Amino acid sequence: MEYGAHLPLLEPLDRPGGAWDVAGLTSYARTALELGFRALAANDHLHFPRPWLDGIVALAGVLEASGDLTLATTVALPAIRGPAALAKAAAALDVLSGGRLVLGVGPGSSPTDHALAGLEYEDRWAAFEASVRALRAHLGRSPGTGVPVLEPRPVRPDGPPIWIGSWGSPAGLRRVARLGDGWLASAYNTTPAQVASGRAAHGLPCAVATMWTFVTDDAGEEARWLGRLAALLRRTEDDLRGRVLVGPPGRCAALLRAYAEAGTDLLFVWPVADHERQLERVMREVVPLVGVAGPG
Repeated sequence: MEYGAHLPLLEPLDRPGGAWDVAGLTSYARTALELGFRALAANDHLHFPRPWLDGIVALAGVLEASGDLTLATTVALPAIRGPAALAKAAAALDVLSGGRLVLGVGPGSSPTDHALAGLEYEDRWAAFEASVRALRAHLGRSPGTGVPVLEPRPVRPDGPPIWIGSWGSPAGLRRVARLGDGWLASAYNTTPAQVASGRAAHGLPCAVATMWTFVTDDAGEEARWLGRLAALLRRTEDDLRGRVLVGPPGRCAALLRAYAEAGTDLLFVWPVADHERQLERVMREVVPLVGVAGPG
């Protein structure tokens, strides 16, 4: 299993009003590259309870600093952005990065995002399937009536691979197999057992995203971060405990080991604070323990 890192696009949970800048994002990308991460990811929301940078713009901002890292959207929202507009942006990122983009897409889980785009949230699944088919046609990845959005395409004439986001339900995995080139699972909505089952049933490559991360040996600090995440995600602390990388290195390594043994190809960590230091702790204190047998 290889590791990726989510770009820190969310306003810091411990610093309301904290500002972003290009220097901070590029430093984060360089740190991920130097530490041995293999990919950078950006998520997509029109609206969120906390300020959130646009993911596609952020990926474009770190193109040079990201070296040879894979760039991924985890996920972008084709029905909300519009499949032609998303295809145009994705094709540009793929060309400018030298063919390093993986285009992860999903329907979106926010009624507000849909309302802002003039869409009915109840119709999201049908709208998503139609938008993915149009997206594939626009990018030249499937037959259809879609008009290619970038001609000529000097990098990967068939466009970037399209991975489908799913929490791992049987219906969701059938949708992944029908529409996608790979499966994007959500760490706090999926389990290693679901990953193993999905891989066995469909054989598609799998990446696990939204793995919220704060490695700490301090029990009080662990409790504070679980509480902040629970409030942000509208989950209970008990629901999140054991699903995210919040806690001591050994316990975090045990969760990563379970995902590796389930057949996960790539797992994206998402530091909630102290971003570059957390990337360092993951790679230097947690990952070396993943291959060590034991409960963690």
